[in-house]
Amino acid sequence: MSPAVIESSYTPADGAAMSGLMKLGLIIPTLREAQNLPDLLSQVRAVLDPLGIPYEILVVDDDSRDGTEQIVSAIALEDARVRLLVRKGERGLSGAIIYGWAHTDASILGVMDADRQHPPELLPALVTAILAGNDLAIGSRYTAGGQLGAWNPIRKWLSMAAVWATWPIQRAGIRARDPMTGYFLVRRACVDGIAFQPSGFKLLLEILVRGQIRSVAEIPLAFGCRNLGASKANFKVGWDYAKLLVRLYAERFGFWR
Repeated sequence: MSPAVIESSYTPADGAAMSGLMKLGLIIPTLREAQNLPDLLSQVRAVLDPLGIPYEILVVDDDSRDGTEQIVSAIALEDARVRLLVRKGERGLSGAIIYGWAHTDASILGVMDADRQHPPELLPALVTAILAGNDLAIGSRYTAGGQLGAWNPIRKWLSMAAVWATWPIQRAGIRARDPMTGYFLVRRACVDGIAFQPSGFKLLLEILVRGQIRSVAEIPLAFGCRNLGASKANFKVGWDYAKLLVRLYAERFGFWR
C-alpha cells in the first residue's frame, strides 16, 4: 500500500474560508460501530460548542453497512458540521484518519475512537493545549493521572513494551510517554506534505518521528471501557506495527533505502 500524503488543498463545497480563528477537523473512524454514534456525536458537539472555535466532525466509515450511513446522514441534516465519508474496499485506522484529514480545510486535525474508550470530555483540554501554542496534544494513558483501564496484565505488558520500543526513535526533548494513543490533536502545518503509512493503527508514532513537531502536551486520559464493538487488535495489527517500527528505525538511523 502506497504512503498517503496529507495535503491542505481541500476546499469546502460552499466555498467558505475560515480566517482569524483556528478550525478543528475531528475525525471519528468507524467500522461496525453505528449504535455508538448518536450519543457520541451529541456529546462531542456538547463539549466543543462552548469553546467558541469553528469545528467539523467527519465520520470516516470503512463501508460498515450497519446503519452508520443512515445515522450520520440524519444527524448531518440537522448539523452541517457533521459529515460522513465512506471508504469502499479499504480498511485500516491510519488510512481512515489520513483520508478524513485530506477532506477538511481545518488547521487543527484530530482523531478519536468511536467505541467510547475516548471520553469526549477530554476534548476541551486538548483544544486548549493546542491554542496555548503546542503543536501536538495527546490523550495520554501513561502521563501522571492517566489510566490504562481494565486491561489484563499481559496486554498491559505488551502495551508498555511497545512504548519502550519507540524511545530510541523519538526525538529528544519532545518524547511522548504515550506515543501509541489514538486520541490526539495536531497542527496541520506540522504534518502537511508528509507521506504516512496508511496501514496499521499507530499514526501518532509516525507523526512524532516524522512530523514537524516542536512541542507536545500530554493530557491525562483514563481509558474507558468499550461500549459496543470488538477490539481490532490482532496479528495483522501487530505485524503492521512491526513494519512501521523497522521503517522508522531505518529512517532515524540513516540506513533506509
